[in-house]
Amino acid sequence: MEANQHHHHFKRITTAGLLIALGIIYGDIGTSPLYTFQTIMNDGGVIDEQLVFGAISCIFWTLTLQTTFKYVFITLQADNKGEGGVFSLYALVRRFGPKLVFPAIIGAGTLLADGIITPPITVTSAIEGLNMVKGLENVIVPGNSLVVEIVLVILLLLFIFQRFGTKVVGGAFGPVMFLWFMMLGVLGISQIIHYPHIFLALNPKYAISLLTQHPKGFWLLGAVFLCTTGAEALYSDLGHCGKKNIQTTWIFVKTTLILNYLGQGAWTLLQHKSTLGGANPFFAIVPHWFLLPAILIATAASIIASQALISGSFTLISEAISLNFWPKVTVKFPTNIRGQIYIPSINWILCTGCFMVVLYFRTSESMTAAYGFSITIAMLMTTILMFYFLRYVKHYPLWIVSLIMVLFIAVESSFFVANAVKIVKRLFFLVFEVGLISTMYIWFNARKITNRFLSFINLNKHLNEITALSKDTTTPKIAANLIYLTKADHPHQIEKRILTSMFQHTPKRADMYWLVHIERTDEPFTMEYGVEEISDKVIRIDFMLGFRVQPRIGLMFRNVVKDMLHNKELNILQRYPAMAAENLQNYKFVIFENVLSYDNEFSVQEGFILNSYFAINKLATSDSKAFGLDVNQTLVEKIPLVVTPKSCDGLRQVFYKKI
Repeated sequence: MEANQHHHHFKRITTAGLLIALGIIYGDIGTSPLYTFQTIMNDGGVIDEQLVFGAISCIFWTLTLQTTFKYVFITLQADNKGEGGVFSLYALVRRFGPKLVFPAIIGAGTLLADGIITPPITVTSAIEGLNMVKGLENVIVPGNSLVVEIVLVILLLLFIFQRFGTKVVGGAFGPVMFLWFMMLGVLGISQIIHYPHIFLALNPKYAISLLTQHPKGFWLLGAVFLCTTGAEALYSDLGHCGKKNIQTTWIFVKTTLILNYLGQGAWTLLQHKSTLGGANPFFAIVPHWFLLPAILIATAASIIASQALISGSFTLISEAISLNFWPKVTVKFPTNIRGQIYIPSINWILCTGCFMVVLYFRTSESMTAAYGFSITIAMLMTTILMFYFLRYVKHYPLWIVSLIMVLFIAVESSFFVANAVKIVKRLFFLVFEVGLISTMYIWFNARKITNRFLSFINLNKHLNEITALSKDTTTPKIAANLIYLTKADHPHQIEKRILTSMFQHTPKRADMYWLVHIERTDEPFTMEYGVEEISDKVIRIDFMLGFRVQPRIGLMFRNVVKDMLHNKELNILQRYPAMAAENLQNYKFVIFENVLSYDNEFSVQEGFILNSYFAINKLATSDSKAFGLDVNQTLVEKIPLVVTPKSCDGLRQVFYKKI
């Protein structure tokens, strides 16, 4: 019921929904006017009408084709029961090809890597605007220690604030972002009225002319791309705001963005200068009396820009954990809204990365020179997955899907090539990106390898043995209720290691044995369960949980048992005294912990993947914590994993003595 209410809420357009969408989603793309036009002018060399008109035309058509058409109209159709993002899209199409895992991993890794440069570049751009306030010219100098310290303090406060959830952020920042976009539009109009001829720049012929005839032409796309870097957040944060709220607010947002870019272009041409001379057209079009308030609003907007990437990163990692792409880490839900997620480890990894970016580049100009490479790759990966979605899920005709894909790939490949030259300036980021992608690749493949060696047997053949063990009073009782987590999809199958645990090592006697199976659904918020009585001593519970639901199995198990007692199902209260209310807490979960046996002889690839997997696993959250189990509720058993046994063919007997 709660999940349906959640989905229904996001199908409606509401004032609150619109404000939350403004407050969470548009920070990145909404603050791009702070630096995009300035960067194009600085990179373009001599400023003339061809450069200004071409720049605005490129920006307009990039926002139209890339942001509006691809993300707002096309990609938002890939609505996985209210959720968005590359992993939600992957969950919708993964059945159509095993290799689709690669674009999913690469897309997620590069989008996360982008999260460590978006906050520094937006906040730094806003703070550097104080340089234009009279009396602060010599105090606020781009790159000096004071600017860097102010930016670091703002970023630190932002990351500390994450623990309270984006509901608070959206509620507080929605009105601020509305004010920001209104300011963008009004400032743009204030310059356009002095140079209305600037509207001609929306003609695509000026974009084509710039790219084909300007000396730096095609390579300026690297700077043009800055105007759409937040487009991926439109889809990633779908679950926070809903499709219709995003599509409605985008009309308003795009209008104000274009007006502001037109205003910056008009101001630039009215100066009749060949260079900007260090000026930022965004702050230059602000009336002097309004400069300080504008900078304060810009700073608030830049904080929201950071929020868009951070909240999107939390969503991605949460889904990655559910789909076995990422080690289990602590996931918190700071509010009662399902979309609000806080992941402490990712929060502080991003915080550290942002600090390193600020200290390494120091100025927004240096950051823009390294910005955009990662996100172009993320967009290309989304395009690949979208092909499968449109063709096989939506069943669009092949020729229509092909035309759409050719358009997107042509545009994004051009941006990728233009941004590829930045890789020399951003080698610093490659470690971060490669680390993220490698972690996902290693974790996904290691789980496949370890799961491959799970051995299942017929449970029915061993029910009598289990009953006998339960009644054997000579064996010490471990707990009234002993619970094993099983991966067996069929209710009458069980892992061999579970029976080994029961009968070999230390025999484990209990009044009742429970088998708990967790099935992850492609729907985000499913919370259902089924119970099957396999024998007098064995009961199985199947939990069907959405990929966004945190599996608090201890709590869920207790609620299931209480429901069964209340409903008098299976008559277990009469038949099994152990299930009396006072003994309800007398239970233990048996958790298996794999360790890599020394008796293995791997190939180079398997050895690297498995050794890396177990090294990473030491940093991950334990299964007990991941499933919401307290220490006193669990028994941990270490299982040596023998994937490829070593050969002892050379071992031979040389003597035998009997004394």
